[in-house]
Amino acid sequence: MSEPSKNQSEQEPQVLVVGPGGIAMESSGGGESEGKSITEMVEQPAKVMRIGGMIRQLLEEVKAAPLDEASRARLREIHKSSIKELEDGLAPELVEELERLSLPFTEGTVPSEAELRIAQAQLVGWLEGLFHGIQTTLFAQQMAARAQLEQMRRALPAGMMPPGAEEEPQSGHRSSGPYL
Repeated sequence: MSEPSKNQSEQEPQVLVVGPGGIAMESSGGGESEGKSITEMVEQPAKVMRIGGMIRQLLEEVKAAPLDEASRARLREIHKSSIKELEDGLAPELVEELERLSLPFTEGTVPSEAELRIAQAQLVGWLEGLFHGIQTTLFAQQMAARAQLEQMRRALPAGMMPPGAEEEPQSGHRSSGPYL
């Protein structure tokens, strides 16, 4: 009877708990998490943003105009070099994920417009997911810092508030001036 339960635990999906800073806190199962936030995994954010903008613009161009064979061959090379440049700006974990998801074009052939659109759209979607993850992490960090500041303010003894750090009214809204 112990064998099926052991087998079930091997097949259960792993659950990753992410803390307010976007850092993996704990994991169910045997996997070890390194505790890196997504913002730490993007080593060169400006470069990743520039390449992401370029790839998005290329996708719009591929959608808008018919492409001849030379244009498709050129876009294939741009796509390949864009992925290489992206990999230079990402942590190894994200590079591995990108390599798993972005399959190379068939060697020796020029991709069709549809293949180019799919490859570009996939890359744009992956980058948008990465950017959303970064935004979510930054928002969570900001909220955690705000909560910590409020907790520190409440811990101060009465009358010890620093100048300019007046307590907000309990009703949850601020007044717009001294007369209102």
